[in-house]
Amino acid sequence: MSNSVALAKELTVGEVSDRSGVPASTLRYYDREGLIHSRRTSGNQRRYARDTLRRVAFIRASQRVGIPLADIREALCLLPEGRTPTEEDWVQVSERWRSELARRIDLLLRLQSKLTDCIGCGCLSLEKCALVNPCDVLGEVGPGAGGLQF
Repeated sequence: MSNSVALAKELTVGEVSDRSGVPASTLRYYDREGLIHSRRTSGNQRRYARDTLRRVAFIRASQRVGIPLADIREALCLLPEGRTPTEEDWVQVSERWRSELARRIDLLLRLQSKLTDCIGCGCLSLEKCALVNPCDVLGEVGPGAGGLQF
């Protein structure tokens, strides 16, 4: 493939923004943070490969389930440069998070049941609340920072 054909397939930041629904400012941030990559034209404009759209979709989906950007960046480093990631590539990346997502789901389910109990009692006491102050062993000693020695 000639260089001019490869360049013709590149997208501007505005095109990536329009197609992905992600603001251009966010795309520039992702670029600075190493989540996506662009090249600069002679006029210093960003150009993105078409596979950037898939990477942006992956970043947004990952963020929606609470994956921190640092973990997303680490996962994206596993993906190949210069070609569109395959389904197998994406499976490899997503498998890394399966246990963490299961842990978060469990935490959210426990939170959901305690939230109902806590709001139902009406106290929202910082001393007794299982939601705000779970498993507080020092709470039996009394209020305040009981573990600090002066």
